[in-house]
Formats: sequence, structure tokens, C-alpha cells
Amino acid sequence: MAKPLSASKMVEILRAEGLTVHEVRSWRTHNRNSKGAWGPVNGVMIHHTVTKGTEASVNICYNGYSGLPGPLCHGVIDKKGEIHLVGNGRANHAGLGDSDVLRAVINESKLPHDNEADTDGNARFYGFECINLGDGKDPWPEAQKEAIEKVSAAICRHHGWSERSVIGHKEWQPGKTDPRGFTMDGMRGRIAQRLKGGGGGGGTTPDPKPAPKPKYVPFPGSGFFQVGRKSPIITAMGRRLVAEGCGRYEEGPSPEWTEADRRSYAAWQQKLGFKGKDADGIPGKVSWDKLRVPDV
Repeated sequence: MAKPLSASKMVEILRAEGLTVHEVRSWRTHNRNSKGAWGPVNGVMIHHTVTKGTEASVNICYNGYSGLPGPLCHGVIDKKGEIHLVGNGRANHAGLGDSDVLRAVINESKLPHDNEADTDGNARFYGFECINLGDGKDPWPEAQKEAIEKVSAAICRHHGWSERSVIGHKEWQPGKTDPRGFTMDGMRGRIAQRLKGGGGGGGTTPDPKPAPKPKYVPFPGSGFFQVGRKSPIITAMGRRLVAEGCGRYEEGPSPEWTEADRRSYAAWQQKLGFKGKDADGIPGKVSWDKLRVPDV
């Protein structure tokens, strides 16, 4: 669980991911918070609009329509891969969904089949509507799919989530089909690759120059990791733990060693097969060398 991003932080992390971001009208104060909770947040939900045209789609998502007031999401992803932010807070995008799915998202485990509608998703998920007719024929340009990947990765990275915190509407609410035209498993694979430090999509021209051999931080010793210690090494370690799907951060990672760092490192030790005292969250040389923390 995590505290929702502020409007300013949302803009910051999306632009830092290389996205073009448009701020639509009064989106920073446009929400449905008067109708229910907003947060704690647990994941990102992807939709398709069943509309065409950027301006018309953005207007519908900002204003809503008869019987369903806007905002209908937090951001609209157009065919060019640009982001139009339309809401900040509770939005009418997820509706009621399956509590077992929410539990799996929180635990970052395999999603069960959605067969119930007993849990409010509008309080728990960031929502992004992607402009597509959803008929299985309307194409998904690579720029748009890359933007979905980048939006999701930026939010997951900020909160310390893995790609398993990103789901489709069709995986949340019985009877829904969105997004249609690509698989969420495939998209999660792209997001995972980006979180590990590379882009998930294709279409880029490789640099013909040989890549320099990466340099990693040598093990600083177990005594380095104690309350009050501040170092860029700890930030770099946290980012690698997030990339490995072991982040347990609500905010961060940060330069200061915290309980969240210890819990995240424990998850990494457990992933490597360590148990008991060997998985207490205090780095040891074997697990540290396997984590490959980049030299800062």
C-alpha cells in the first residue's frame, strides 16, 4: 500500500521517464474524492477508451457523461504516446472488482480469475485510458504501447512496486474486455524489462559502439547497514531491489537506511533461497554480489 502521488510528483516522474505530458484544464483539483476514499493505492490499471480522436477522447475522460461523471481516469494515452492528465484523486475508472485480484496485486503474485465485484477499485488504482476502439482491429502504435510501458514503470518505480502491480480492467472486473489488442502479460514483461534498466519495446537502433563493462559497488560490509546511515549506495541498492521485484517501499528508495530497506533486502535474500537468519535483511557478501549494485 502506498500514499497516492501528488499532482506535481506525477508530472515529475512521467517527464523523467521521457514522456510528453499535457496538463488538461484544472486536472490537479479534478476528482471524485467527495464520493469516497482515494488511497492507499496498490497498482496501475490500463483501459481502452472505445473512442477515436485525441481531443474528443480527452474531453470525455475529463468530463464523463450522463450517469458517470468525470474524471474517468487519471491520464489519457493518445496514439502518439503522449499523456494527457485529466484527474488527480479518485476517478470513475475501475469500479467494483475482485478482492482476490486486489490481494494478488498487493502481494505481487499471480492473478486469479476475476469472478466477483465486491471491492472498490477507484480508491486503490491509478487509471490510464488508452485511445483505441477496442474492436480488435484498431491498431496500437508502438509509440502508444511504449508510453503505457513508461507510465506504468514510472509509477511502479516510485512506489517500489514490480510489474505485477499493473493490471488490465479485464483482469479486475468480470465482463470487461479492456484493454483489447495486446496481452497484459506481454505488457508486464515490457514493464519488468524497463524496471531493470532497459526499454521493453522494439524499434530502436542499437549503438554500434561496444557498451562499457558495468562497474558494481563492492560489498561495504554488514556493519555499513545500520540505522542512521546515509549514502547514495543505499539508494542505488534500493533501486536494484525494486528492479528485481523485491521493493517493499511506500516512499523511496532514499539514501537513508530504513526498515523498508531491510524488508526489501530480506525479500531479495528469500528470492535467492536464503532462509532464517540468512534472510534477515542485512546484506551479506554473496547476496550483495548477486544484486550487482551499480557504482555510484
